[in-house]
Amino acid sequence: MDLYLSSLSFTASITAPIFFIGFLGYLLKRVGLIDDAFINTASKLVFMITLPALVFMSISRTDFHAVFNPEQLGFVLIGTLISFIALWFLAKRWIKQPEDLGVFIQGAFRSNYGIIGLAVSYNLFSDSGLAQASLLLALVIPLFNVLSIIALTLPAKHQGGASIGKTILEIVKNPLIIAVLLALPFSYFGFQLPEIAQKTGRYFANLTLPLALLAIGGSLNMKSLRSTSSQATWATLSKLLFIPLILTLAAWAYGFKGQDLTMLMVLFGCPTAAASFVMAKAMGGNEKLAANIILMTTIGSILSLSAGIYIMRVTGVI
Repeated sequence: MDLYLSSLSFTASITAPIFFIGFLGYLLKRVGLIDDAFINTASKLVFMITLPALVFMSISRTDFHAVFNPEQLGFVLIGTLISFIALWFLAKRWIKQPEDLGVFIQGAFRSNYGIIGLAVSYNLFSDSGLAQASLLLALVIPLFNVLSIIALTLPAKHQGGASIGKTILEIVKNPLIIAVLLALPFSYFGFQLPEIAQKTGRYFANLTLPLALLAIGGSLNMKSLRSTSSQATWATLSKLLFIPLILTLAAWAYGFKGQDLTMLMVLFGCPTAAASFVMAKAMGGNEKLAANIILMTTIGSILSLSAGIYIMRVTGVI
């Protein structure tokens, strides 16, 4: 019991501040200190500037050669693709609105690995965990963004909206994809930015989470929570229970163990990324549903990630 409580406290210390900042955004919107104009501007700023800066800084400082693990990267790629296809196949049977379908799929598979995943990995395995997580981040950022763009645009195509060409264009010009492509040569060849550029990049990167969470909290209202509760609940169960359980067991059966297995559990079990709200809002998805999924998965991950870490410790994996 003491081990579980320590795991619970550890996970809560990482995820609880995210929830509280989101709740602060809700309160600030209710009392009129922030408004819809602020939410729109903050979302655009995060999507176009601060989140790409965070992605670039995280990946560019990673030693690519030291942490490259093709088997683990391949498993993440295949596992994510299978999850994405399965979610789409199941969700389209009962979600008819295209603006809801894409947001549900994105919310059910897209992990907040860049914030929570890196923090959990570092606290579990110190510098080796952070380095390994950073390389996984270099894979999942473009992967998550490409799949999210597909999920948010293709349903609209069937309703006479987006075309395949527009979908490809959205992928190519996505700021996060561009940030990854720019950062990879720095990681691979060991290039260093000038100190002034690094400090400026860190300032922008540090703006990302508070701005995104304030915008998410400001978008919440109880009416939207009730109207999307079923979809948000199923997305939360998929994100925190079904997908991480199935894929972690599959990774164990494949032969992953120790730190590698635990890192996969953390990646698949992280709550939904705050960036999913920003992208849904920018691409015409149901941002209310996106905000609800983010907050529900963030709260739920305090228990689910704690349970996962506890099981890894009890069974001797770590």
